Amino acid sequence: MRNRILALSTVLAVCAFATAALAHDYTLGELKIEHPWARASAGAAANGAAYMTIATTGTTADQLVKADSPVAGKVELHTHILDGDVMRMRPVSGITVNVGEPAVLRPGGLHVMLIGLKEPLKQGGQFPLTLTFEKAGTVTVQVDVEAASMPMEPMHHKH
Repeated sequence: MRNRILALSTVLAVCAFATAALAHDYTLGELKIEHPWARASAGAAANGAAYMTIATTGTTADQLVKADSPVAGKVELHTHILDGDVMRMRPVSGITVNVGEPAVLRPGGLHVMLIGLKEPLKQGGQFPLTLTFEKAGTVTVQVDVEAASMPMEPMHHKH
């Protein structure tokens, strides 16, 4: 019985540590930025993208208006639009975070576009990304680089 309790305690401790390691959230005033991540670069890809969920606990909306990172020559806020039968990426001037409706940045939707990567994004790495909001101000988050093989919504992709 003692061995079972010890084994169970060990498993629970490992699970708690793994959960804490995966959940990296940031707070800026009334905004919460949850799990910023990017896919590892495929080969010598010149561009990449960062994703996350941004929510507000406040009573007014805010807007992500700018992003910067030293890993890319240029950083833009983007979305995908359906143009006929083709999905196309387009820059947007901002990403709104409404009360009760988090902004979900994900593959195939809104995202932070990293243009002109200075070096490939490597799985297991991290990089800084500075987010500027219209009302809340600026916060720098660490973006986790995850496996390139993560599922992605199917699309035909053109700029």
